Amino acid sequence: MLCLTVSAQAQQAAAGKATDTTSADKAAADKAAGDKATEQTAGDKVVAVRISGNHRIETAAILPAVRLKAGDVATADKVDADIRAIYKLGHFTDVKAQSETRDGGVVLEYVVTEKPIVREVKIEGAKELSTDKVREAIEIKPNTVFSQKDLQKSVKKVKKLYADEGYYLAEVSGDLSIRSETEVHVIFRIKEGDKVLIQKIEFEGNHAFTDKKLKKTMETGEKWFLSWLTGAGTYKEEVLKNDINLLTEHYMNNGYVNVKIGEPKVELDPDRKGLKVRIGITEGEQYRIGKLGFKGELLETESVLTGKLKEKPGQLFSRADLRTDVFGLTDLYADKGYAFANANPLTKLNPESHTIDITFDMEKGQKVSIDRINISGNVKTRDKVVRRELRLDEGDQYSSTALKKSKQNLMNTGFFEEANLATAKGSAPDKLDLNVEVKEKPTGTFSIGAGYSSLDGIIGQGSVQQANFLGLGLKMTAAASLGSKSQTYNLGLTDPYFMDTKWTLGADIYRNERQYLDYTRRATGGDIKAGYPLSDTVSTFWLYKYEIKDIFDESPELRKSINDGAVLEPEKQSTTSAIIASISRNTTDYRLDPSTGMLNSLSVEFAGLGGSNRYVKYITEHTVFQPLFYGVGSVRGTLGYVQSYGGKEIPIDEKFYLGGISSLRGFSSRTVSPFKTTTVFDKDGNGYEGKPKDNRVYLGGSVEAVANVEWTFPLLKEAGLKGVVFFDAGNCDNSFDKTFGTVLTSYGGGIRWYSPIGPLRLEYGVPINPREGIDNKGGKLEFSIGSIF
Repeated sequence: MLCLTVSAQAQQAAAGKATDTTSADKAAADKAAGDKATEQTAGDKVVAVRISGNHRIETAAILPAVRLKAGDVATADKVDADIRAIYKLGHFTDVKAQSETRDGGVVLEYVVTEKPIVREVKIEGAKELSTDKVREAIEIKPNTVFSQKDLQKSVKKVKKLYADEGYYLAEVSGDLSIRSETEVHVIFRIKEGDKVLIQKIEFEGNHAFTDKKLKKTMETGEKWFLSWLTGAGTYKEEVLKNDINLLTEHYMNNGYVNVKIGEPKVELDPDRKGLKVRIGITEGEQYRIGKLGFKGELLETESVLTGKLKEKPGQLFSRADLRTDVFGLTDLYADKGYAFANANPLTKLNPESHTIDITFDMEKGQKVSIDRINISGNVKTRDKVVRRELRLDEGDQYSSTALKKSKQNLMNTGFFEEANLATAKGSAPDKLDLNVEVKEKPTGTFSIGAGYSSLDGIIGQGSVQQANFLGLGLKMTAAASLGSKSQTYNLGLTDPYFMDTKWTLGADIYRNERQYLDYTRRATGGDIKAGYPLSDTVSTFWLYKYEIKDIFDESPELRKSINDGAVLEPEKQSTTSAIIASISRNTTDYRLDPSTGMLNSLSVEFAGLGGSNRYVKYITEHTVFQPLFYGVGSVRGTLGYVQSYGGKEIPIDEKFYLGGISSLRGFSSRTVSPFKTTTVFDKDGNGYEGKPKDNRVYLGGSVEAVANVEWTFPLLKEAGLKGVVFFDAGNCDNSFDKTFGTVLTSYGGGIRWYSPIGPLRLEYGVPINPREGIDNKGGKLEFSIGSIF
């Protein structure tokens, strides 16, 4: 028997391909064997073709790759082609051909060596990172075919995973444990080392901006004492590469159109305990805007188009402003139905004057309308609930602004995690289909838990809420909370689109009891409410309520003031029949967590439609939000006034009280109001009067004015943890002169987190002008968590 071989490894070597096990000597030896096989088999007739060496892969799965059949004449080229074809099946580490002379011809046999199966993947040495997290980065899985390529790729991914967590010096190796000819165990051995963070970021060639300014532009930061919490100083290759884009954008937005930012160089400190990052910059000259012009298909006069631009001649060139202007011009055309409008900015640099001329080449394209609106992804929510939030209907002229407003409306419902609106080709060239794809999120909650607030103390609460009841967008609430100082029960249902109209209609029944400083108030009642939008941003709201109120458990100080005639005694039981009318305007970008826009409201409450109480209450509130220094700045102003009529006094519980986490932080809750001071004498154990003491009774005011200035900024974006610094100012008294004559102020900071059991606030306020004998000069810490109904 004559046995000759040609291996797949030799074929790869002859083709110039490197493998993990091929060496120059073996390739030469195999090639020599191949040459000998060529001589022996050339011209021989094949009497049979066999496959051997396979254990898992069926012969029937291999033979279709073999072109030589019984009766064919074997040649070296044909054998070589069959070896390559079998190898390309991807199941084998080696393929050989051998022949045996028989019956005037040769039996051609292809001997294969199968790739082993990975039976187990082990991880050793992972301490700082969980084995589950490491395993997610490994591409080799148990009960799959082993691949050396996947092994090397997995080693790199695990090493990168550690580097992204700050373990820049981590060593990772992938080893094999041979269990049998066809089975292996893969072992990843990890030496984590110490955490290595970026100690210093340096710039070379920057003159226009300081290192500090450029560092603020980057997402990558230097190590600081809170790095363990914020992750600052961690080296991540992709993030650092993106920082180059952020730096370039910063320069381009300040007129440096020819700026060049070099690749960052990362160096390990000599003590191997930190990293240093160097970034080279060539700034170039600063350019201002020269001439602005338009050409092409103009739908408006040049003066109208120029008025739409953010850029003005003489200003520093800004790529961000140019981008905004391009979007603004295309939106202007798109709002007229030209969905495919294009505004192409043509720029001309003038090196002598350091100016840049910009001409917008306008192309309007074809005017289109909406053909069909297709809604998908809404498993629970009815189509009509989605459709009624859209500002485009079938047959309407295309509008970019209406498309953006539709997406905003869908997200503001709170029903969806995502809402994507995309256009597609319609039934005709001048028609577009609108595809609305939503991803629903849970809108019903059932919770039993506890919370705490500075005002109400410890609270146990339970609630059932459904913001999308029956998939119709109905809002249903059944809630109760029991605390050391308050009890609240509420049952309500609201339809934001009553009878598929724009009217909102709802009703509630409730009972609440709360212990204040000088009395306890209990109210049992119900309300009917309705609202109607006047536009996308302006809406009206009406509410009629009827409640029975009880005032009891007056404090000794309040009783003494009543007995002395200093204060009129509040009615023990009274009824309120009131109507509240309000108008509000909302231009914020996202109602649940605004970052830009305004909130404005004005409400009037008239009590006297029956019932025993008589008063009129006016409240106006205005808030503006604006992105500010990687966070959001906001200013809120509230002004309230309540007056009596019909010869009745204003109920003590309907007056205004300030102080606490919701109004003037740093001042005790409900202590910023007019008060009466009564002198009492402490008594010793024998009943003799001792040292006199002043006690205060807080009576509430008829005027309130408060302003809150805040800056919120992310601490941990992924967890939704935010920091806040604030400044509060305000007062409450019985006249506008007294209210604005003495303004109390405070400042402070805190953290906010929307936790699984509700919003958390931890804030510390310090009074700037504390009141003698009332306020803590060192400040006041206030804390609340959990939804308070």
